[in-house]
Amino acid sequence: MARAGGIINAVNVGIAVQADWENREFISHISLNVRRLFDFLVQFEATTKSKLASLNEKLHTLERRLELLEVQVDTASSNPSLFAT
Repeated sequence: MARAGGIINAVNVGIAVQADWENREFISHISLNVRRLFDFLVQFEATTKSKLASLNEKLHTLERRLELLEVQVDTASSNPSLFAT
């Protein structure tokens, strides 16, 4: 009878070891995917900051051009003689 109990205990230990390996593998996959997500977010942030900085520079240039055009239009509106031929 003791022998049957030993076999049952060995089977239970085997099942526990297998479950432990499966849990460790699952945790490993989750950890890897979290790391990949983190790396993606870091790269996304860097790319987004770079693109936003570039757009901001272009917008600033357009704003300066618009201000110049507004001054030219105001000057031309206040001096209609500039258009006389």
